Amino acid sequence: MGAAAAAPPPGARADWTIDQDWGHFTPAEHDRWRRLHERQMEVLQGRACGAFLNGLEALDLHGSGVPDFEVLNQGLERLTGWRVVAVPGLVPDAVFFEHLANRRFPAGNFLRSEAEFDYIEAPDVFHDVFGHVPMLTDPVFAAYMQAYGEGGLRALHLDVLPQLARLYWYTVEFGLIEEPEGLRIYGAGIVSSPAESVHALESPVPNRIGFDLERLMRTRYRIDDFQETYFVIGSLQQLMDATLQDFAPIYDRLRGAGELAPATVLDSDRMVAGLAVPV
Repeated sequence: MGAAAAAPPPGARADWTIDQDWGHFTPAEHDRWRRLHERQMEVLQGRACGAFLNGLEALDLHGSGVPDFEVLNQGLERLTGWRVVAVPGLVPDAVFFEHLANRRFPAGNFLRSEAEFDYIEAPDVFHDVFGHVPMLTDPVFAAYMQAYGEGGLRALHLDVLPQLARLYWYTVEFGLIEEPEGLRIYGAGIVSSPAESVHALESPVPNRIGFDLERLMRTRYRIDDFQETYFVIGSLQQLMDATLQDFAPIYDRLRGAGELAPATVLDSDRMVAGLAVPV
């Protein structure tokens, strides 16, 4: 999600985009990208969903290190009409939604340092491109992201951004999906983290709850640790269909409903089993 409203930083355009200037990435940074990619691919086999793995293959994101957005966008636009645009960091909510609504995904134009190899607080180009962009090659998920951006622009005028942010957090960032082979990851915050990839699917600690839009939008989330709850969709089409309905009545109902702590389990929840850990 975006940051608070502010003026673009020096060197950025009015929409907060900047030139990627692919040549500014150093050989050490390209090597770091390759090592991040190789480590994550070892973890994601048997854990990431089919759409994500297909997207990685279609875009060839390991290549020669940090992807050149000009080359990347040729393939991405051909598949779903999306583009990746470089930004200096987090952007204001209105700018973020405007980009999504027009099939542009803002990606941070910096790579984590070696000291931050295992964990970085602010999303970098590895999280944004490796984590998010493969799913944008799927036509259904690509349409969902556009619809989310359009809904975000409407939500700005209704004072309901915390509720809408939870939808993004529990789907785009930390979503799980049931596939014929078993439970799989599609959220970028999980697929870009080796530790959370294992935790989300195999740990006995978190709740895994069948997707329920209003229940999800009532649920607060953690930003400082592994998630205590993950919401599980049955298909990307289920996610898309939920987004296309009129949210105004939902927001009205949510105003009268109490918020839920991240670890809350309700009697009405459908619990989903994690993956069995090999012995």
